[in-house]
Amino acid sequence: MSNILNAFLDENLQELRDQGLYNEIEPVEGPNGPIIKIKGNDLINLSSNNYLGLATDEELKKLNIAAVNKYGVGAGAVRTINGTLDIHIELEKKLAEFKGTEAAISFQSGFNCNMAAISAVMNKNDAILSDELNHASIIDGCRLSGAKIIRVKHQDMDDLRAKAKEATESGLYGKVMYITDGVFSMDGDIANLPGAVEVAKEFDLITYVDDAHGSGVTGKGKGTVKHFGLEKEIDMQMGTLSKAVGVVGGYVAGTQKLIDWLKVRSRPFLFSTAVPPGDVAAIMGALDKISASTELHDKLWENGDYLKAGLKKLGFNIGNSETPITPCIIGEEKLTQQFSKRLAEEGVYAKSIVFPTVPKGTGRVRNMPTAAHTKEMLDDALKIYEKVGKELGVIQ
Repeated sequence: MSNILNAFLDENLQELRDQGLYNEIEPVEGPNGPIIKIKGNDLINLSSNNYLGLATDEELKKLNIAAVNKYGVGAGAVRTINGTLDIHIELEKKLAEFKGTEAAISFQSGFNCNMAAISAVMNKNDAILSDELNHASIIDGCRLSGAKIIRVKHQDMDDLRAKAKEATESGLYGKVMYITDGVFSMDGDIANLPGAVEVAKEFDLITYVDDAHGSGVTGKGKGTVKHFGLEKEIDMQMGTLSKAVGVVGGYVAGTQKLIDWLKVRSRPFLFSTAVPPGDVAAIMGALDKISASTELHDKLWENGDYLKAGLKKLGFNIGNSETPITPCIIGEEKLTQQFSKRLAEEGVYAKSIVFPTVPKGTGRVRNMPTAAHTKEMLDDALKIYEKVGKELGVIQ
């Protein structure tokens, strides 16, 4: 190994460990359900994004296997050569219907969506107004585009209006976009889309909503844009297929012209092999389940409200979450890491989230109850939270 690289890695890895910022990855030994096995121990799982429990759904497993038997394990090529299978087209029609748009395009991951779609529409002559707490994939997509990035104070419509006015009236930019998460994954709050749309109409902004944590969760499962009834007002809806949907991949939904453009200008679509056919079949089955009934959605919210109320009663700082996402904000990074470790030792897997995922000094344990949890599991988790919280002085 290069001496320079070796010295760089030694120094910086140790610095992360000293600051409590080094993330240990523990492999899960089996399915990612409400109870998981790590190092031979069964733990109540409060760290999964498998919101509706569909990642382990028996019907979806059968659909996946049937599609593999029919099409094989991979698409065999990029979409623009001969990797577009008939089920990819069927999936994209279903996604458009699900999101209430004219068309949709699928990608290999949600991260790829933001890298692909933002940079395909925006360029160095444009500006992007971006909420300061937007996901890393949004930030990277904005950077890749080369557009001027203008940070907007979190959920501050007055700041958005002032910066939109300045950007559009400056004459410096060809296009101006406003981009926001639909649901902010570390705090659980919902974007003020009605306020954003009002500003966007006033200044002719392109609107882009990353609804990775909203699809399947808000709007009776249809997402944050549907929650506010703004399907006709948001230009670009992005979402993942790996969280509430339970599989893998991502998509962008919008007008037919937008999707036509992304198919010829979004680089991950042009240069990466398509989503495997087994996954496509499972995704379509999951979308059918979400569309046919709100049972899983309702159970998710019931469990989220139950855990949130229990943690708040114990005295934990759970912030201002408006969704089942429930942070326990600890603050100091090393204490946050210690808190998460002690929870695991007692039987709860709730991963610590520290800088750079969240600002320094706001370390938290992010809890994500799912539709698959029982009240008994959540009661057991609350007992462990109480024990560890008192032991470490996080609560009285």
